Amino acid sequence: MQQVVLPIKDSNVLKEVQDTLLNNFKAGQRNYTIFQVDKATLLRVSDVMRLRWADVFNENGTVRQNTFIHDKKTGKTNLLYLKPVQTDLLAYQAWLQENHLASKWLFPSIQHLDRHITEKQFYKIISKAGDLLGINYLGTHTIRKTGTYRVHTQAHHNIDLVMHLLNHSSEAMALTYLGLYQANQEIMLDQIDFG
Repeated sequence: MQQVVLPIKDSNVLKEVQDTLLNNFKAGQRNYTIFQVDKATLLRVSDVMRLRWADVFNENGTVRQNTFIHDKKTGKTNLLYLKPVQTDLLAYQAWLQENHLASKWLFPSIQHLDRHITEKQFYKIISKAGDLLGINYLGTHTIRKTGTYRVHTQAHHNIDLVMHLLNHSSEAMALTYLGLYQANQEIMLDQIDFG
């Protein structure tokens, strides 16, 4: 049976997940920062894992305001706005320095600094956080869906912004991703008298 992966809609649950990622794992600062970057950039986790240090940080150690990547799945160019996670990235940079973890990868494997953490490894971390909190809908895609949900609700349901950030080519695609297409259909169908 395939797991149903949903966004975290409740801010208190979101805080619990973030605290669990930060405080219940050996590489908690890395795990937390992956979560924050993924949530703020709305990237697929595969693209977050592939970020290099130089994609995010300038040579002087400051966080870039923007960076370009190519989506692994679609091949489309994607411009990332990093200002929302600047504080998290700087705290993460300090943690890496304190622990003498230098790599070309933004999110290296702690055991193999020449490689980035894999999607499978991070899925296990997210799944464990879900187990610790008794949440059965957490997966790596939860993060992107959570960021998307927060943008949609806090930007006054601006579906054009959501489409652009997700790199989706249609409104229907973005609504389906948010889980709103089916909900909107059901609301409309509830108004029909089928006799």
